[in-house]
Amino acid sequence: MKHMPESFTEHFAALDQLLLDHQSLWDNQPFTQQRLAWEADYPELSAWLRAQNLEHAERHQLEPWKALEEAPLMAPGESGAYFLREIQKMYLTLLAQTGLPRHPVKQLPGVMSRGIPGRKWQQIEAFAACLPPHWQGSRWLDWCAGKGHLGRRLAWPADSLCSLEHDPALVEAGKQLSRQWHVKASHPQCDALGEQAIAHLAASDTWVALHACGDLHTSLLRHSKQQGVQRLAIAPCCYNRIRTRHYQPLSGLGQASALQLDRHMLGLPLQATVTAGAAEIRRLNRNMAWRLGFDLLQRQWRQVDAYLPVPSAANRWRHESFAHWCQAAARLKGIQPGPVNDWQAAEQAGWQRLAEVRNLELVQGLFRRPLELWLLLDMALFLQEQGFAVQLGEFCPWQLTPRNLLLVAERQEEIQEKCT
Repeated sequence: MKHMPESFTEHFAALDQLLLDHQSLWDNQPFTQQRLAWEADYPELSAWLRAQNLEHAERHQLEPWKALEEAPLMAPGESGAYFLREIQKMYLTLLAQTGLPRHPVKQLPGVMSRGIPGRKWQQIEAFAACLPPHWQGSRWLDWCAGKGHLGRRLAWPADSLCSLEHDPALVEAGKQLSRQWHVKASHPQCDALGEQAIAHLAASDTWVALHACGDLHTSLLRHSKQQGVQRLAIAPCCYNRIRTRHYQPLSGLGQASALQLDRHMLGLPLQATVTAGAAEIRRLNRNMAWRLGFDLLQRQWRQVDAYLPVPSAANRWRHESFAHWCQAAARLKGIQPGPVNDWQAAEQAGWQRLAEVRNLELVQGLFRRPLELWLLLDMALFLQEQGFAVQLGEFCPWQLTPRNLLLVAERQEEIQEKCT
């Protein structure tokens, strides 16, 4: 199978319709809502998911369709058709992808990767291998570059590089590394969302960004409309980190869509992770279980059946017991705690609620990739509207990063010149 249908337009339209048709299944918040709207339509599925344990959800979080294959998925009013039939068809057609074309890359001295976490360096190597060889000789701009590892890898040994970063400590570290490896690089300290970034963009003909978040990657794309950039490659991340309440589509088709994505919806593709260790997962699970246990208690104490958010700073509290944590949370929120006859049972209720939440999230998980592809296709269509030839696909396995989709774009006239 090819990695993407020939027409981004057709692909976008199919995903747009799928997301709109099934919005009730993915546009919900299992953590804060005790019952989800779709559960009334699919009671067998709801009961089955709520009966599964936490280990079941964790085992299948990256491939949720496998967890649901044996579930009672009969959909009402569909003549006995299975609930997953349309979703499975989607995965076999719309989401069937291979990686982007790979190209030979120049070999760097092995010592240049020292001090870079192994997973990060593998991402950089995979990113570099997806860029056409004739991009060498570019005036590179590494957007939101951190220490500039990606830009140095692409510019070494003779190309020029502008490594744009806001954090002064990262800027200084990047300067030292570029001097060490004799890379012709500038490292301006600059707010990528500020006007001062435009001059640096105008001085470069090839822009790259590896995991620039939210407004940072969309602003770079918008700049391509005004600036004369010839080539760009972007692997987006953290789609929900935007200043506006809703995502502002870039392309004409995106702007015409009835789909309105708020920050919560934009966070859906980020739910899966492959980077947390076992100890970190245990800590996160305990934090979530205690929050959910407190949520059940505060509904009783306030006699209000609604979720009450507790600041994220509570995750850093060093309390020895669930009871102490709940009492501190109650004081923080100005709640008068009621009597609790069995704190152990109350904590266990939080753990049970966590298992239910994580398993219910598996249904949302079916739509993580479709929603992410909708966003990337909106970007790809926008670039096509600006006269770019665009490729979209996976630049590395998801085991390296779930955010493994890459846009590679080059102006049509640039390609024609290379072919003549």
